Amino acid sequence: MIRIIIAEDQKLLRGTLSSLLSMEDDIEVVAEAENGKVAWEVIRQHQPDVCLLDIEIPFISGLEIAEKLRQEGCSAKIIIVTTFARPGYLQKAMALKVDGYLLKDEPIDFLINAIRKVMAGERVISTDLAAVLFLKEENPLTERETEVLRLSRLGLSTMEIAKQLFLTNGTVRNYLSLAIQKLGVETRQQATEKAYEQGWIS
Repeated sequence: MIRIIIAEDQKLLRGTLSSLLSMEDDIEVVAEAENGKVAWEVIRQHQPDVCLLDIEIPFISGLEIAEKLRQEGCSAKIIIVTTFARPGYLQKAMALKVDGYLLKDEPIDFLINAIRKVMAGERVISTDLAAVLFLKEENPLTERETEVLRLSRLGLSTMEIAKQLFLTNGTVRNYLSLAIQKLGVETRQQATEKAYEQGWIS
């Protein structure tokens, strides 16, 4: 029996997945989680064979959970599910050696087969996601530029970013200007959106 936990913040989708997977003779859904904190708790509690993780669940993302599991040497198979084919996310997932990386709009049979394949030691990636690997754009931003854009996307002003990062307002403006230039856009908002779409900030 393949024991699975499902971490997905959309209640309807989570319930549907649980019901459909539970209909399989060799699959048992041992727990569900609506956010990353709950997911981490139930993974520790149930020690599942497979962790089915939405990439953008609240509090702790699916990728962050995957990273924590890898650091702890957890033997559970990890399948990440996502709505968008963001190259940066895919690169992070591949670096973490997740066992599956699937789009949410795949047929349920594809997911079921993917679960069985990863249990057999295979890696499964949705075709559309695999194509993104060949189109990936390298992140041109420095760590500090990335952090400034991340805080900007959260709605912080230049002054608030400067205070949080212990920088001057001028230094923050310089980082934003460099990021805008490197990303080939015209505004701070366009820079944050492009970095987000590429998966370089969350």
